[in-house]
Amino acid sequence: MNHQPSTLRTQAATIRAWLAEADRVLITAGAGLSAAAGYDYGDIDRFQELFPALYRLGLRSRYLVGVPLPAALRWGYWAVHIDDIRYGSAPNPLYQQLRTVVGDKDHWVMTSNVDALFPRNGFDADRVFTPQGDYGRYQCTTPCTSATWDSKPLVDRLLSAYDPHTGSVTDPDALPRCPNCGGQVEINVRIGPQFIDGPYLPTGRRLQEWLNESPTDASLLILEFGAGFNTPGVIRHPGEHITRHFPRARLVRVNPSHPDIPSDLRGRALAVAADADHLFGALTALQAPAGP
Repeated sequence: MNHQPSTLRTQAATIRAWLAEADRVLITAGAGLSAAAGYDYGDIDRFQELFPALYRLGLRSRYLVGVPLPAALRWGYWAVHIDDIRYGSAPNPLYQQLRTVVGDKDHWVMTSNVDALFPRNGFDADRVFTPQGDYGRYQCTTPCTSATWDSKPLVDRLLSAYDPHTGSVTDPDALPRCPNCGGQVEINVRIGPQFIDGPYLPTGRRLQEWLNESPTDASLLILEFGAGFNTPGVIRHPGEHITRHFPRARLVRVNPSHPDIPSDLRGRALAVAADADHLFGALTALQAPAGP
């Protein structure tokens, strides 16, 4: 469900005004932002195109964590999926629009997305906190060590032995093993208690320092996109808590399905029941700069 165009234009004007008044901007984002950018894990047509073998098995979604698959088929899926969503070279217009909207404002990003679409589209990687991990790393499943490794060589090796018809990696030697202990490995994303969060903690500490350095009366604008209730404790609830902490903070919640805002934040929070691409279209139509 999307707002009527007149309502969206009015909200876009409010957001432009809030941006102009903001000293700092915190962008928070969930899966809905990447879905609006063309990476919808529930897109059945795209799933069938990328994973015909899995589609023939009756699967319809990229949400395959916990689905029991043979190793050759599981790693065939991971190789194609990560290559598509993490290492695709084409710039993404939606994320680039968001970067333009923020302009020269002092800003940070906190996202549950593990696709690196923010740094790949103009955002400073040192200011993008990804507490759920990154498809660009893999780790020991045990884990035997706190080390993680670059997934690009792994993905390339898997794809070189990948059979699109069967969906499997045909060369057993291409299947990954832990470089340290020789055991099983998995992508370095938060699936369970074995998740290694070490690569992301320094960025999280810098984000906390940035917030701590902000005066209590700072005009902070939080722009939240596509954060629902699958993992509300990662993006949605922290944004609300930060808004409460700063009396002059404002929260913009952009979500076509769950735009509701807490009653205690009414007056300094805006619920936009639309996808990010529709909002950005309205913001662009205003033809106003984001900076002061």
